Amino acid sequence: MPETAMLNEFVVEAKAASYVGGGVPRPPCRPGSHDIGYERGDWRYLDSYFGGTDFAGQEVVWFADEPIWAMNYFGWVIAPDLIDASAAGTVIKAGLSAMYRQGRFLGGMEFDHPFGRYIDRSEGGCERFSGHECILVDGRKAYALDYRGGLIIP
Repeated sequence: MPETAMLNEFVVEAKAASYVGGGVPRPPCRPGSHDIGYERGDWRYLDSYFGGTDFAGQEVVWFADEPIWAMNYFGWVIAPDLIDASAAGTVIKAGLSAMYRQGRFLGGMEFDHPFGRYIDRSEGGCERFSGHECILVDGRKAYALDYRGGLIIP
């Protein structure tokens, strides 16, 4: 198992290069899934999700072909009168890009965008964590996502 700092660095790199960075979609690994991945050396990352406006997914990191880390998530548009899936995706990508530029994917973030205010709060570290992200539009929660994950220990 690699050091946690190396894992955290790879997770940030992979996340920045895949969903946020406009990575190339891969063939679905499960019927109906949307998959996007990233690889570097012995490291491999896959984000696989279902849905669109409301969605559920899982991210997994492998090192030397062994799964070592995973995160699952569920997100939904709460107020379609305030934001649609496309605008929410734009805000999320901008907020996450700012966080990844700081070399992290956990620890809290607030980011203002013309479509809304992105807020992310989490507890724990790369080894075991849980969190919640949301978008506020005119002070109302318009989108939310819950996530949790950590090390996979055989």
